[in-house]
Amino acid sequence: MLDESWGLTPSVELRPEPFGALAYHFGNRRLTFLKTRQLVAVVRGLDEAPDVRSALAAGGVAEREWPAYVAALRNLAATDMIRPIAAAAGEGR
Repeated sequence: MLDESWGLTPSVELRPEPFGALAYHFGNRRLTFLKTRQLVAVVRGLDEAPDVRSALAAGGVAEREWPAYVAALRNLAATDMIRPIAAAAGEGR
């Protein structure tokens, strides 16, 4: 995943909260809590970064913390909150 391009699914909106953000998927109606502001920064940065590794670095995540963030991103992918950029582009991204 670190070397892949990912982005927020087009039907997902992030609502800022003091703890991080709420992610709501308008298609499947799932609600997910992003529990840290740093994770929110990484998720928001995915669209701009060439790969996950770059998004983590740009979000200020220490390399030793990357495995935990990759696990969180995999969970977001499993619920279709984020998608590989090629899949997201197919929906007008």
